[in-house]
Amino acid sequence: MANIKSQKKRNLTNEKARQRNNAFKSELKSVIRTVNTAVASSDKEAAVTALATASRKLDKAVSKGVIHQNNAANRKSAISKKVNAL
Repeated sequence: MANIKSQKKRNLTNEKARQRNNAFKSELKSVIRTVNTAVASSDKEAAVTALATASRKLDKAVSKGVIHQNNAANRKSAISKKVNAL
């Protein structure tokens, strides 16, 4: 544990950011899982709406700095391929 006051404050903000990022990543996984289950059940309408939601969430994660831009692009590409294959 740090002795310096500013570092103690920084540790607190880092922990808040870590928890926020983990929650956001968990939400991303859930949204992508929704797309995959819609594709597995071959429900085109649900898959398209879930894909739009997932794309929006992935873009938001990039803008917030939670994931890298290329990571989001790869995930969006993978799920859109699955949806377009329906």
